[in-house]
Parts: sequence; C-alpha cells; structure tokens
Amino acid sequence: MNPSFLKIMTALVLFVSFQSTAKSVINIKHQEGDMTAIVRKAIADNTDKELTIVFEKGKYLFLPDYAVDKYSYITNHGNGLKKIIFLLEGYDSVAIEGNGSEFIFHGQVAPFQIKNCKKVTAKNFTIDWDIPFVFQSEVTAVNKAEDWIEVRPFTKGFSWKLVGEQIYFPDIDGFSFFEMGSTLAFDPKLKRVAQGAYDMSSRPRWVEKRPNGILRIHEKLKRYTPEVGNVLNSKGESEQNRYAPAFQTLNSQNILFEGITIHHALGMGFLFERSEEIVISKCGIFVRPGSDRVVSTIADATHFSNCKGNILIENCKFQHMLDDGTNVHGTYVEINKIVDSKTVIVELKHFEQLGFEFAGIGDEMWFIQQPSPDRASVNKVAEVLTINDRFIQITFENNLPSNLKQGDNLENKTWNPVFTMRGCTINDHRARNVIIKTPLKIIIENNDFSSMMSAIQLRGDNYYWFESGAVADVTIRNNRFVHCAYGGAESAILYVTPRLGKTFDDKAFFDRNITFENNTIETFGSRIIWTDRVDGLKITGNTITQTKEATDLYPNSPMFDLINCNNIEISKNTYKGENKNILKADETSKKNLKVKGNKGF
Repeated sequence: MNPSFLKIMTALVLFVSFQSTAKSVINIKHQEGDMTAIVRKAIADNTDKELTIVFEKGKYLFLPDYAVDKYSYITNHGNGLKKIIFLLEGYDSVAIEGNGSEFIFHGQVAPFQIKNCKKVTAKNFTIDWDIPFVFQSEVTAVNKAEDWIEVRPFTKGFSWKLVGEQIYFPDIDGFSFFEMGSTLAFDPKLKRVAQGAYDMSSRPRWVEKRPNGILRIHEKLKRYTPEVGNVLNSKGESEQNRYAPAFQTLNSQNILFEGITIHHALGMGFLFERSEEIVISKCGIFVRPGSDRVVSTIADATHFSNCKGNILIENCKFQHMLDDGTNVHGTYVEINKIVDSKTVIVELKHFEQLGFEFAGIGDEMWFIQQPSPDRASVNKVAEVLTINDRFIQITFENNLPSNLKQGDNLENKTWNPVFTMRGCTINDHRARNVIIKTPLKIIIENNDFSSMMSAIQLRGDNYYWFESGAVADVTIRNNRFVHCAYGGAESAILYVTPRLGKTFDDKAFFDRNITFENNTIETFGSRIIWTDRVDGLKITGNTITQTKEATDLYPNSPMFDLINCNNIEISKNTYKGENKNILKADETSKKNLKVKGNKGF
C-alpha cells in the first residue's frame, strides 16, 4: 500500500470524530493537504442510516488519487468511470454542514453523487477548482482575409501547452481535450458574452507560436469573427467537455441546498434526476470576485430531468455559466419495436441520455402518436427490463393503442414537477435564463434576468434533445428583463417554439395557458414575445422600454410575433421606443386575437 495513504489513514483519528447515537455525526477538522481519503473513509465507516458531516471552517483540497471509482450514467453529461469524492447512497437522511468552508477540487473529479436518499441537506460552503478546464485568451489581432486570429493566452491560474502546432488544455494529470471545441467570445469589462457573438466550434488547422507570448490560430472564420480585445473561452469537444456536475442527485427526496456557491464545475452546477421535493435557496453560481476567469460552470447552473413534486429556486444568483440558468424537462423516448399487445421496446435517442432511468413500475405513461403531438392516451407500467444503455423494454398493465407504430413517442406522466422561481438574478452567461418544459404549474416571479439568447424559452423537443413537457399552466410576472437576446442568433424575451420531428404536424397546438404580466422590460432589441403553436397566451400590464445601450441586431423584427396561435390577448401594456413593427400574426393567430388598452402602440 502507498506509504502516504497509510499516513493519511493514521491521521484520521486526529481529524475525524464520530458521535455514535441513532444518528451519526462526523466532525471533520481542518488540515492541509488532500482530504479525499479522509472523507472517503469517514463515509465508508459509517453504518447508520442518518448521517451528518460537519466541517470545521477552512479551505479543503480534494485530489482524484483516492476518490471512489464508479461507472456513472449522468444525464446531459458524458457517461463513464468517474472519480467521486462524496459518494452518498441509501440514507434515510444525509446532511453536510460546511460552516463557510471552501472545497477546492483538482482534476477530473465528481464532487458529490447522491443516490437513493430520503432526505438530503447541504449548506454553507463554496466549490471551486484550482485550475479550470477551459482555455482562455485575449484577442490581439484578426486577419479575416488570411483566416487567422492572434491571441494572448491567460497563464496565471490556467493550464495549457502547445504540442505539434495544436493547443492542448487543461493538461492536468495526463488529460487534455483533443480540440479547442466549443468557443465563445466575451466582453472583458462586463464579463458577459460579447454583443452579437455566436457559438463557434474551433478546430484550428495549425497554431503558430509568435513573439511576446502570442499564438496565431490559423482557422477559417465562418459565421462569426471575434473582435480585438474580446476574451475567447474554449471548453473542448462536445462529447468530452461535460465530465460531471458539482452535484448529481438521483432518485432522492426532500432535498435542500442552501448557502452554496459554485465558482467552477466540470459540467452543471446542480443536476437532479428522478428526484422530488427540491429547494435551492440562497445559492450562487458565478466567477469568484476579482478572478480573471469569465466562465463558472461548463454547462447549466441547475438542471432537472424527470423530477416530480415541488421544485423551488429562490434568492439565488447564477452568472457566467456556459449554458442555461435552469432547464426543467421530462424525456421523450421513441418506440423502436412493438413486442406484443402490452409490450414495447423504446429507445433513448440523444447520446447524453444513454443509461437514463426513464420508467419505473407504477409510472403512468402518455402515448404520443404521430402526426399529432397531443398526449393521446395513458397506460401504467407493469414491468421494466433495461436491455442496455439505449434500449428499454416496457410492459404495460393494459393493451397498447391499436394504432401505435414505430417512431411514436412515450412521455412519463408521473415524473413532472410543479416549478417556482422567485427572487433570483440570472445574467452574464451563455444561452437562456430559463428553459422549461412541464405540464404542471409554473410560476416565474420577481426575478432579474439578462440573457444572451431568450430570457425564458418554452420548448418541448422530440427531434434533437428529446426533452418533453408541453406546458399547460405558466405564469411569468413581476420580473425585470434588462439587456436581453444580445447574442448573434435571433431570440426574444419570451420564446415559445416546439421542435418536433418532420413526421409530426407542424401546425397543431402544443403549449397552452401562458400568462406574461406586469413585467418590466428594458432592452435594445425589437423582439419581445415570439410564439409558435400556442393555445392561450395573455400578455398584459407589461412596461416595455427600448434602450440605446446597443444597436438592435434585428431591427426589422416585430415586437409580438404570433405563428399558428389561438386565443391570444395583448392588453394594457406600455411601450416607449422607436419600433413601429409592433405585431405580426398569421391568419390562424388573427382569428381569436384581442389587442386592447395598450399605450405607445
């Protein structure tokens, strides 16, 4: 056995104390050096079903060497063998009290994996990495005619090397991405995505070392050309750059995360799968103040896949992520084979869904039969056989619909949440503030939003991501939207747009019963509401002001754009600005459209 490992084990008696009652309390004292083995042994030695881990306030370092190795399926991340620091599984109650501590992680590790717990509480600590898994540089010159840009890489606190005329990063413990991959330009002063920027997929032909620490990147500049002074951030190729979230919570209940700040993670911040009754309160995801970094988490701040019960996100601040502030959704699976009158084999379609637990015995399923996107009928699961990470055999209590066919979808009716977000600030990050798909009640109120793409997007998808959840009860009220939709792709404050396969009716109503009321909007752009296939939308009491802080990227776009909609009301709104293109509505949308009592248009 490694002598240093023995030394750490001997030290445990000095730094970990157990209080042996019906409930175990592990008190971890502060010390220098790697804490992974100490935490691992403390958890492994506990035999009680109720566990509390209390950290003395301090800065703790966690290295991958003595982490738990476990093959993990992690939805919307890369599956594989993960090095897990806190593996917490099968508890009636588990709690972690950080007392204001900092947890610093190194290399490819999954900080928290929480599975099959009846109650989960984590409070009062900060998560960060000593070296982030990104390449960051300042643009110093651009030559579009010759297809190159010159950059000055950040070095302090970052890790990379030039090998064979290519940039390897993060060059940590033998791991590097094999291409620059997903790359985005940031405004260095505001630390947000640069105005008009697009996502770029960077695969340099070669990289040339120049004087004074400059690198010349030879690459065809296609859709978007960064400007001198921009900060470029690259996170590697898409199938490798989401190792694990800071917190992965699976099949658990009664969850409270409070007072937790995440400055970096190798995937999402908080990820929940088939979990229920979740509260995220007074948490933060953002770059450490004073840091040169422009990116916090590699992906979403929060993500909920097939959860149920109540989800509440309140009084949180999410910034600098490379994806959404929150994404709430179910899962569409596709009928691959009809086995008999009660049994089907379904397929998980997206590569980041592989291994996901889509169905359990007793779950109710909706059948969605093309070309209609409607939830046509319901049946209850009697038996589940997981064939492999892509295919699942499901047997139902009752007979299948007689006209069910290959290519139709199933959606899990049981696992959908009621969602509330209030008192949050979400800004200065890539993508949307909120993207949400659940048929149960949604309330988004009293938040401050600023977005690269749409601030709020409602988008069921059985075409690419296969994320289900046509909405049926949405209230968006008393929010403040400032400087929204400033990325290069055309977006809106509220964008409702299902993405369905070609075999589905592209005119059938999909989302329903949305209220957008008493919000304050201050933005440079023309687009405010953009909806497709909505039945029931009330836009009322909003104050909209067009600002001069940036040039309108799409000045000819309408403020309200209605496509294949029904029962739309636009009333009692106030507008101050120069956009004269207020309303665009097709013939279907005009039939039951009410526009009344507005000021300024």
